[in-house]
Amino acid sequence: MIVYLHGFNSSPASGKARQLGDHLAALGRLADYYCPALPNSPREAIARVEAHLARARPGGVTLVGSSLGGFYATFLAEKHGWKAVLVNPAVHAHKLLRSALGPQTNWHTGEKWVLTEAHIAELAALDLPRITRPERYLLLAQTGDEVLDYRDALAYYTGARQIVEDGGDHGFAGFERHFQTILDF
Repeated sequence: MIVYLHGFNSSPASGKARQLGDHLAALGRLADYYCPALPNSPREAIARVEAHLARARPGGVTLVGSSLGGFYATFLAEKHGWKAVLVNPAVHAHKLLRSALGPQTNWHTGEKWVLTEAHIAELAALDLPRITRPERYLLLAQTGDEVLDYRDALAYYTGARQIVEDGGDHGFAGFERHFQTILDF
């Protein structure tokens, strides 16, 4: 099963989520794809993914996480021994999102909500000082990411397979070029 975890203030309607779902559908593998709408609470987001996968048919799990979804994917990969593909991932998300405290609007759904200190505390509780098995990870990073410093991800995922592209952006321009790499992983 391939599980796509979207980023902060995003949804399953994001470009990468739709592209990956469409690609798997074209391969006749849509039944192997799960892309949940993640709650704003990090604790609830993790619980939603774990609850779904506990009910899913047995088999391997590969997480594909973008930005904050990459942070979640790392936590879940470490906890359950799953593989994870990280696309311009957030590293130490509680530190990164502290500056965003306050009113938020989901880009796709228009939902208005407030990022609070309680959310930051939930993120801090999920934070891991390091990964334990680098071979479990594939990092996709672009140097032109205008939101996150790609070098943080390079350092955090030391030892993991890393594909770093010059330029690009936080949305990871050309994501579709890596579908076969993701499936092979």
